[in-house]
Amino acid sequence: MIRIKNLDMTYRSVNNEHHAVRGVSLAVETGQFYTLLGPSGCGKTTTLRCVAGLEEPDSGTIEVGDELVYSSDAGLWTDPFNRDIGMVFQSYAIWPHMTVFDNVAFPLRQMKPRPARSEIHERVMRVLSLVQLDELADRPAPFLSGGQQQRLALARALVREPKVLLLDEPLSNLDAKLRDEMRTELRDLVKRLNLTTLFVTHEQIEALTMSDRIGVMKDGKIVQEGTPAEIYGKPSHPFVADFIGKTNFVKGKVSTAGRDADGLISVDTEIGVLQSRITDEFSDGDDVLVVIRPECIELDSGAGSCSNVFEGTVGSLSFLGNLVDCAVNVGEQALQVQLVPPVAIQTGAVVQLYLPPDSCIAMRG
Repeated sequence: MIRIKNLDMTYRSVNNEHHAVRGVSLAVETGQFYTLLGPSGCGKTTTLRCVAGLEEPDSGTIEVGDELVYSSDAGLWTDPFNRDIGMVFQSYAIWPHMTVFDNVAFPLRQMKPRPARSEIHERVMRVLSLVQLDELADRPAPFLSGGQQQRLALARALVREPKVLLLDEPLSNLDAKLRDEMRTELRDLVKRLNLTTLFVTHEQIEALTMSDRIGVMKDGKIVQEGTPAEIYGKPSHPFVADFIGKTNFVKGKVSTAGRDADGLISVDTEIGVLQSRITDEFSDGDDVLVVIRPECIELDSGAGSCSNVFEGTVGSLSFLGNLVDCAVNVGEQALQVQLVPPVAIQTGAVVQLYLPPDSCIAMRG
């Protein structure tokens, strides 16, 4: 497991300081795959490096496994090599002058006491077999493909049989097709080994497809934490809704804050009254943003008897293979709509759009 409480970290130079991590707390349970997701500079890698012992925080506590490895109150600091972790860096950090075997054996050869040569050989070959590199044990490391180098870095992190695996954007250097393949391989491997994993990425697809839980970071803080389905389907912050997937934002004011029998409130917007779910308690007249995913908007039959039905004009159509991406103008508001082909509409067509109330979420801007 990993436990982080109230972690704070500031980078300081002669003329400047940057508050990189601001009171971050999280818990990764044994065997769980937890992802820190966010844009560059949000503090996710700094948090990971603090867990690894590569950065010393200003305050907070960090537990790895059952061991407290950092506590500002207790004045406790455990060196990186004494933490029960394996780490894969974004650059892989593979030694080019060594063979595949020697790269993986290096951590074992640095241990005190050092394992016997036979044990080192057995452990190295076992982990190389796990990542399907056992037949390349004698190959010089620079002669590997990008995907093979990524698996080599993973094998080196696993050979000490750590309790915790730390992954710092390990797939970012791979091409798109190989990255897709490695996502599945990596997820399956750590689950098979029941490894507690803390993963850092800015790629939303990686986070959604690989994680048990996601912490979305912005400006050094975790702004929302949850399962992939919760993060995507029930964002509680405009940044989360905007950062993960495509989202429509409709500005409005709460007209009826009291919830109806379905738990919905009414919001006056420039396209009309929207019945919406909420992420917080509101009062009449509060400014809000109503968010709805493009794939949740439907073409309506035009019956006009239900709520959240609006007339619009198709401004553009883009065929993307498995979907058709539309821009529909409803008054002054342009709504992105994703439809499954075949779609019998054209640019300039007048359509009725249905925005399912349960898919509309009102939140503070």
